[in-house]
Amino acid sequence: MPSGLHVVALGRKVPGMIRIEEAAMSIFQKYCIYLLFAVLGSTVLMLLGSARAADLNPAALKMQLPDQIKWEDDLKRGESQAVLAGDPEKPGLYVELVKWHAHHMSHPHFHPNDRFIYVISGTWWVGTGTKFDPDSTMPLPPGSFVKHFGKQVHYDGAKDEDTVLEIVGEGPATSTPAEVK
Repeated sequence: MPSGLHVVALGRKVPGMIRIEEAAMSIFQKYCIYLLFAVLGSTVLMLLGSARAADLNPAALKMQLPDQIKWEDDLKRGESQAVLAGDPEKPGLYVELVKWHAHHMSHPHFHPNDRFIYVISGTWWVGTGTKFDPDSTMPLPPGSFVKHFGKQVHYDGAKDEDTVLEIVGEGPATSTPAEVK
């Protein structure tokens, strides 16, 4: 430790130590300064970025703003779907958004391949097994992640509110019914 630092212990200076309050304040002050720079920097980048969005190379990336994402409604199943990449009907990687509308759930089924699901908004309710029992489902809040294993029976959906999920999987994403009544 630098020789100029001291701590006051019971009214006397002890070489080689600093006061804990000074150290904590110093860390807090640094945090505030870093936070300020982060906020200012991201604001400047956002302002510059929006002015330069038209200059982006479409060969380098494809982007869609929320109002450009095409949703398709399946009222019979109580869901809406937006394919972001790939095609769930064909072999290969796909990424889709699924919105379960309130008071709609699937019945026991399975998919041939693993699927990776992230809850974006709402509460997603999941259950396993061949007997459909919505009361036994588990609530998953926004920020939750689930891996559906291929060929394993599950059911899921939304209860009291719409729920939006991002699903990444390997196509074809067929769904095979597996309910035992």
